[in-house]
Amino acid sequence: MGYDQTTIRAVAEKAGVDSALVMHYFSSKEGLLQAAMEWPMDMDEAMREVVEGDPAHLGERLVRKVCEMWEDDTTRHPLTVILRNTIQREDAAQLGAQLASLWLEQAMVGRLAEHINHSDLPLRGALAHSALMGLVLIRYVACYEPLASASVDAVVEQIGPTIQHYLFGDMGSAGPRGPIY
Repeated sequence: MGYDQTTIRAVAEKAGVDSALVMHYFSSKEGLLQAAMEWPMDMDEAMREVVEGDPAHLGERLVRKVCEMWEDDTTRHPLTVILRNTIQREDAAQLGAQLASLWLEQAMVGRLAEHINHSDLPLRGALAHSALMGLVLIRYVACYEPLASASVDAVVEQIGPTIQHYLFGDMGSAGPRGPIY
């Protein structure tokens, strides 16, 4: 059963509780979806691991961390469900955009601001995030070869410099410059 066919009453019945209780805690079907779409890992801890160490390799650490999260079976399935819902459903896409924006502002850009001194950090963070989302979609969701079977080390070696450029490189007045992989 998909999101459209799911009702608060059906969720409550499946959980063995009154639907008023579900409404009390989640306010709406959208609120329930938002609660169900919480990340299956501690994003603050993940970003802490990424920003620790030499800033010259931060892009590589960020790509490696994303790959580690998606290579792990315990986080891969929930992340895939979240991503597919975000792509397939307009309401989930809006919620996903809000969650991604929140994550970008708080976890990613907030943490990176401690290490990157650029006034355009929100744009840089969004560019890095878009490249990472492309990696995730092609490697882990659509499973396009040869990227899907490439080693994590090869992926980090090829995509890390692009993420590093987005975060630290010369953006010039016309936008990002440099290699796009």
